[in-house]
Amino acid sequence: MIFGFFIGKRKPNLSETIALPLINYGIPLSVMGLLLKEGIDLDLIKTALIAFFSIGFLIVLINYFSIFKTLLPNYSLQLAGLIGNTSFLGIPIALALLPTSTINFTIGFDLGTTLFAWIFGPLFLQNKTNYNTNLKFKELLKSIINSPASRGIIGVLTIYLFGLENVLGDYLWIPARIVIFLAIVIVGTRLGIITNNKTEFFNLNKGIKYSIILKLFILPLIIFIVSKILGYNLNETSALVLQAGTPSAVSTILMAEAYKTNQKIAATILFTTTLISIITVPILANLINISQ
Repeated sequence: MIFGFFIGKRKPNLSETIALPLINYGIPLSVMGLLLKEGIDLDLIKTALIAFFSIGFLIVLINYFSIFKTLLPNYSLQLAGLIGNTSFLGIPIALALLPTSTINFTIGFDLGTTLFAWIFGPLFLQNKTNYNTNLKFKELLKSIINSPASRGIIGVLTIYLFGLENVLGDYLWIPARIVIFLAIVIVGTRLGIITNNKTEFFNLNKGIKYSIILKLFILPLIIFIVSKILGYNLNETSALVLQAGTPSAVSTILMAEAYKTNQKIAATILFTTTLISIITVPILANLINISQ
């Protein structure tokens, strides 16, 4: 991130050059590497659906009711408030704090979040007005097929079909790590660009503040309630809530860079939520333990 920070100060346009090939090739390889390394089971699928439909429900809720739409008036704010840094921060946190038996809950939530982000994010952000988008079936189908995450899953299923998972699993994990490195460089690059104008770096307008509250407090609370309704135990609930409470995702910056939409908003929310999450994530972990 420090490396990217200095690049952003000297060559602000470089992040956009890196972002597009990272979306087209890096994200599918990253998804494939993750799934081949850990395998696919029912818990992974269930938690992927929980993440996917929870985020989708909140997007619909925000855009349907004018009171919420006023607080979060564009999709950049909404995505930054709902798509968390589950891959680069959530999974390491879960591995450090929780037993390995919950890893598929963690990966499943990450997969559901990734799918939603890369299926609907480009569709939303390419809409110039960012208001009242009516999704047509053909547009949705095209978005699903073209989604980097979808291509990654198709790649995994193809590998399983030919029985090559043991051969390719370790090899695909190598480019997945490279994707993580490049994504972090892009985060640093955008932060470097923001700090070129110090007066705007900590200029948190009302929309950004509500997006931060949604990401670090409201979404984890909703996922906690859903987990209790579904009867998950302490560790399983912790796995989901900690993923929901991660700071804004790197993918929000990747999409903002690729589609040149509200890059400063995405980077500011990511930077701010990352700082605040140093405090909020341990608090979430303790509150879950107390609630049991």
